[in-house]
Amino acid sequence: MTTPETAPVLRFITAGSVDDGKSTLIGRLLYDSKTLLTDQLAKLDQTAQNGQTPDFAGLTDGLAAEREQGITIDVAYRYFATPKRKFIIADTPGHEQYTRNMVTGASTADAAIILIDATRVDFNGEEPALLPQTKRHSAILKLLGTPHIIVAVNKLDLLGFDRAAYEKIVSAYRKLAAQISLNADIRFIPISALGGDNIVNPSANTPWYQGEPLLPLLENLPAAQSKTEHQPACFPVQRVARQDGSSSDDFRGYQGRLEAGRLKTGGEVKILPAGHTARLAQIHTPQGLAEEAAVGEVLTLTLDRDIDISRGDAIVSADSPIQPAKQIQAAVCWFDDTPLNTGRRYLLKHTTRTTAAKIKSISYVWDVHTLSRVTAADTLKTNDIGRLNIALQQPLNAVPYTENPALGAFILIDEATNHTVAAGMIGREHGESDSFEI
Repeated sequence: MTTPETAPVLRFITAGSVDDGKSTLIGRLLYDSKTLLTDQLAKLDQTAQNGQTPDFAGLTDGLAAEREQGITIDVAYRYFATPKRKFIIADTPGHEQYTRNMVTGASTADAAIILIDATRVDFNGEEPALLPQTKRHSAILKLLGTPHIIVAVNKLDLLGFDRAAYEKIVSAYRKLAAQISLNADIRFIPISALGGDNIVNPSANTPWYQGEPLLPLLENLPAAQSKTEHQPACFPVQRVARQDGSSSDDFRGYQGRLEAGRLKTGGEVKILPAGHTARLAQIHTPQGLAEEAAVGEVLTLTLDRDIDISRGDAIVSADSPIQPAKQIQAAVCWFDDTPLNTGRRYLLKHTTRTTAAKIKSISYVWDVHTLSRVTAADTLKTNDIGRLNIALQQPLNAVPYTENPALGAFILIDEATNHTVAAGMIGREHGESDSFEI
C-alpha cells in the first residue's frame, strides 16, 4: 500500500498569465483536501457564512504588496500531504515582469499546472489565441525539461462549462506544444478553481469529462526517473579541505556533491579540465567512511596522490565523455532590465566554477507572439528567450542540460552590479528547423 512515507514527494508549480487563477487554485486545493491550518479554515468558513466569496488566493500571498495588488510577485511554497502522497507546491508569478521568479520555481519542479483562463481566450480567429505568457511559460518548461504538464482550463463556469470551448482550447495548446517541440507528458482538465469543479472530486457540471480530477491526477503521476545515476561519475569540487601535519597525517580532501553516477573506493578517476588521473583513496560521508557513493551525496574525497585541484575542477570517472569547452551554445532567458550587450564581459557561474564570459553572437531570439525565430536580433531584453554563442575565459566541464540539469545549467552575472541577469541551459548543436529547440 502506498503511503506518504513510501511515495515519492511531488514538487509542482502553477504557471500561466496574470489572473488565470493560479493562487486561487492552490488555495482551493488546500481547502478541499482538508490540509489548511485551523485558523485559515475558520477564516474561510466565516467568509462563506457571511455570503462572501472565500479569498482562496490570499492563502498563498505572503507579501503585503501581493495582497494589496492582488497579484503574485514572489514564489510561494506550500507543503501538504494526502493519504497517498506528499506535495511541495510553488505558486509562481504570472506577470511578465516576474518571469525570472517563475524560472526559479520551475527549475526544480517534477510537474507543472498551466492554467488557462477560458474567458480571456480569443475565439474569433480560426484557432483560439492563447495569451503570450502562456506561450512563454510553456517554452520555459520545455527548456527546463519538466516531465509532466497539466493544462487546467479554468473559469469554465463563466462559459457555462461549454465543452466546445474547452476542446478548442485543448486543440490550440496541442498545436502550441507541437510548434515548440514540448515533449512532455501533457494532460488536460476542465476546472473552476473558485467553484471547486474537478479539483478534488468529479464535477457534475462536466459529465462529458471522463478523466481524473486534479488532486487524484497529481497523486498518481509517476515519479520522475533520474538518468543521472546511470551516467559516468561527475563530482564538481566545491572546496579543498587541507589539514597540515607531518607526512604521516597530512590530509587533503576535496568536498562537494556527486552530480552524476557512482564512485567507489579504489576506482580510477581523472581531474578535469587538466586531465590528470588518480585513484580514490577514501570516500568520507557525514556518516563516516564508505566504500561507495551515489548521485546526490555530499562527500569529501581523498586521492592516492597529490594533484593540483581547486574549486571549479571536477573529479570524474575514467570513462567520462565530458570534454572541457571554452565555447558553448546555450538557451538563455534574460532577466535583467538592462538589455544584453554583446560587447561587454559577464561572469558565468556553472556548478562550482565562476569564469569570465563574452557573448560572441546571438543565433536567434524566440518571438513569443508568432512562435518563430528572429535571427537578425542583436540583443536580448527582459524576459526574452534566445540562443547564444558564448566564449569563456576558463574551460567548463559542460554537459547538455537535457542530459543532466545540474551540470547543464548556469547563470550570467553582471560584474558591475552583481545582479543575476540571465539563466542558461547548455544545449547541443541542432540543424535548422521551425521549432524552438535547446
